[in-house]
Amino acid sequence: MPLQDVIDSPSENDVHRLPSDRPALAPAEPSSRVRYRGLIWLVAAAFFMQALDSTIVNTAVPAIARALDVSPLSMRTALTSYVLTLAVFIPMSPWLCDRFGTRRVFGGAILVFSLGSLLCGVAQNLPQLVGARVVQGLGGAALLPVGRYVLARSIDRREFVGAMTTVATFGLLGSVFGPLVGGTLVEFTNWRLIFLINVPVGLMGLWLNRREMPDYRLDRANRFDTVGFVMFAGASALLLMAAETAGSDGQWLRVGAYALLALGLGALYVRHSHRVPHPVSDLSLLRVRSVWVSLAGNLFTRLGVSGMYLLLVLFLQIGCGWSPLAAGMMMVPQAIGSISVKPFIDRLLTRFGYRRLLLGNTIAVSVVLCVFALLGPGTPTWVIAGWVYVYGAFMSLQYTSMNTLTYVDLDVRYASMASSMASTAQYLSMSFGIALASLLMEAFLPSHAPSAYVGAFRGSVIVLGMVTLAASWIFSRLRDPRASGAHGAM
Repeated sequence: MPLQDVIDSPSENDVHRLPSDRPALAPAEPSSRVRYRGLIWLVAAAFFMQALDSTIVNTAVPAIARALDVSPLSMRTALTSYVLTLAVFIPMSPWLCDRFGTRRVFGGAILVFSLGSLLCGVAQNLPQLVGARVVQGLGGAALLPVGRYVLARSIDRREFVGAMTTVATFGLLGSVFGPLVGGTLVEFTNWRLIFLINVPVGLMGLWLNRREMPDYRLDRANRFDTVGFVMFAGASALLLMAAETAGSDGQWLRVGAYALLALGLGALYVRHSHRVPHPVSDLSLLRVRSVWVSLAGNLFTRLGVSGMYLLLVLFLQIGCGWSPLAAGMMMVPQAIGSISVKPFIDRLLTRFGYRRLLLGNTIAVSVVLCVFALLGPGTPTWVIAGWVYVYGAFMSLQYTSMNTLTYVDLDVRYASMASSMASTAQYLSMSFGIALASLLMEAFLPSHAPSAYVGAFRGSVIVLGMVTLAASWIFSRLRDPRASGAHGAM
């Protein structure tokens, strides 16, 4: 799961109170980055831990599948369950902070995440692993939003960007080292260690949390929209169940039943959201063109790209016979490509505007995906690495542009709700994207011979490229001068 799209977002459900709400520090006071150095390290460690865990599993999928005696593509449930749990429970984090305080919530998130990691490490079959991944997701849903929110409350606005840069760097390092560590552990030790290494890190995080985490809360929190949350969670879970069941033979009646129930709950939530003062997701924001274009464009883009790294790992390890460590090394060019293009994104947005840049870049991403179909067992390693680098560069531009588009036309008082909706939409579409990629691979797979995985990979990436291309039409709907003209990234 690509963490740079989360890191690139200016505020993901954590713009609950902006740092500009506080008066500037007096010149005689020590720098807020110095006073909160321990807090910055704590949040950075949480970012690193989740980024590591989000990417470390992909490389180990074939090894875990062999150990649990299931097919590699059956492992998609262990990946999608984690991401879906993040999507469903992220909207709860602001209310939990206001009700119980940031120190308790962040410490509880670390504890639950570490417990989930331990349960993953001792799982004996796929259902147990899926359940443990859900527990991990419950903890991970609060780590990133609460971490950013606390930094926004604590760090002076003149130093906030620098603090977030430090934290984001550790997130990127985690996404780079994840596949490398996962490949190394799987190749030379045991796959269970990829989860168990989170336990000592979590214990250290709990100690730091007691020492460094400030305790922010409201005297009286707003009432949580429990009914709306249950409707939203139920619809999301049923949609994913429909996608998972679609891969089974003779189960189309169940698929249809799940889909209809999901649509029914979704319709009920739409009606419900207009009747409560503080809904889980305020759908009235969709009246803003840039918001609905951003969310819809995110959905179709991530449907096409979210399962790409899983497919690439299966292609390299099974189809081409690469070792887990060698396959994990392919994440490094992607991260380098992502980092190398970042200094130019703001200038590109200023020069071309959101409409033209997203329209052209989305088409480019779909072409890059289709070109992956030209790769095969005989392709030189440097060619594969170079193309993965190109993919990382285009995706970095895509993620940053999509994530910031949500906020360009909104008043700051709507930023918290928009951030929550954007985060939820991102993770939901990522879970569906992983499921779609796995289903395509399964549909194109006539047997489990290595050569069959090569052909299935090629067919899958072409279809995913076409799905991504659909997002370009959505981005062409941008007409608002602020969102389509040259004004720079937020």
